[in-house]
Amino acid sequence: MGPENPKLYDVNIASGDDSITDKIGFRTIETKGQDILLNGKSIFLRGVCIHEEAAYRGGRAHSLEDARQLLGWAKEMGCNFVRLSHYTHNEYMIREAERMGILLWAEIPLYWTIQFENPAVLTNAKNQFTEMFNKDKNRAAVIIWALANETPVGDARLSFLRNYGEYIRGLDQARLISAAMDTHGGGDEPNTIVMNDPLGEILDVLGCNEYYGWYSGLPDKSTLLTWKTIYDKPLIVSEFGGGAVYGKHGDKLERWTEEYQEYFFEENLKMLEKIPFLRGTTPWILMDFRSARRPLTGIQDYYNRKGVISDQGQKKKAFYTIQNYYRHK
Repeated sequence: MGPENPKLYDVNIASGDDSITDKIGFRTIETKGQDILLNGKSIFLRGVCIHEEAAYRGGRAHSLEDARQLLGWAKEMGCNFVRLSHYTHNEYMIREAERMGILLWAEIPLYWTIQFENPAVLTNAKNQFTEMFNKDKNRAAVIIWALANETPVGDARLSFLRNYGEYIRGLDQARLISAAMDTHGGGDEPNTIVMNDPLGEILDVLGCNEYYGWYSGLPDKSTLLTWKTIYDKPLIVSEFGGGAVYGKHGDKLERWTEEYQEYFFEENLKMLEKIPFLRGTTPWILMDFRSARRPLTGIQDYYNRKGVISDQGQKKKAFYTIQNYYRHK
């Protein structure tokens, strides 16, 4: 199986009077130094994050038509990869991605400051992963299991995630393990980001979320940054983005306009191009989605507006910025 020309094979399994038919893909995925190798060849993962949110009608995306809509937009943008945020997505998403040749990052809702000292939480995480693994273990599209999202550095967290990572490897040695980590400054080196989270020791692929130009400074701040790593491993920038209301226009420095979001991605992509160990990006996020934490009246109205497509399927200017970037990757 490869992203450009996926091939699925009909597999029939019979035992007595019982039989089952499935379509199965075959591929290898591995890392070598700072490269990700698909079927032995280096690949750049041109991705996007997706929530299980239905376009147009709102509510949960749960049908084959929903999967085709969301993944079709990702494919149109030039994606060969999708991060399924931040929980197990329904089977249509995984099977349709496989049919379309889109590779997948899968994760359970393990993020922020959970009770890392509580054994019951670790048991819960293992149970959730086991259910996801049993559902998707035969899906060649899934190439990365993610441990966690934006968890703070600390001994209890590291012990928890090391234990959880060992559990995943005990079930599956054929896929890669990553995590969406936070970025860290370079100490005495100004304008430097260093991938030095100790969690990186147990990962195959480094992942990080960054919002330079949205939560921190203006978009041109990102072009001043230099990225370094203490690991000889590939990096996926697993989140980066800024909000915009579809149809709201203005100066490129006016927040919430399509022009600001476009400017954000233009500057961020310039920065990312200078990271020698970068092997993939998943901008946040494909489509606007409901969020009770986003109440800003007239702008958010309880939606996260970082989508490059509105919840009504309208493509913002940033969609085409990313599309153009991916056409040259």
